[in-house]
Amino acid sequence: MSIDEPSLARLMAASQRGDRAAYRALLGDSGKWLARYFARRIAPHQIDDLVQDTLVSVHRKLATWDNSRPFLPWLAAIARYRWIDMLRRQRDEVELGEGDAAVGAEDEVVHARLSLGRMLTLLPAGQAQVITLVKIEGASIAEASKICGQSESLVKVNIHRGLKKLAQLIESE
Repeated sequence: MSIDEPSLARLMAASQRGDRAAYRALLGDSGKWLARYFARRIAPHQIDDLVQDTLVSVHRKLATWDNSRPFLPWLAAIARYRWIDMLRRQRDEVELGEGDAAVGAEDEVVHARLSLGRMLTLLPAGQAQVITLVKIEGASIAEASKICGQSESLVKVNIHRGLKKLAQLIESE
């Protein structure tokens, strides 16, 4: 099965109705999508654990997905929360030494991602989704088009308009 928005949404809706085969397919496809999502964010040896942790959260939150909304942003939100939780656990495991209280490069990346996440909420959903897919996750225009159900031209237009709006928001602050 292809990992695209309409397919995943259908599998999720069937899973909510109790279809076990659809649920297995949903977990398999979501696991592949999550592995790609986390590949740019964490060390390779941590990907499997974080994917599993996220899939457990998906299982717990299965009933909260609204089938009138897109599936992938819902999944990405859960993944982002699990990733941040993992970063917090890692931070808490490291004992701070003298001079370690300063903000490091990794913390700056986390803060930047959180700030970007907040800024993306100020954009229309279609623009935020394609910017996330193409500019943050590294998907191609064609992949983003399939995932979000927009034409390739519309994906390009939404990226351009969304980035322009983000630049205006940054300049105004």
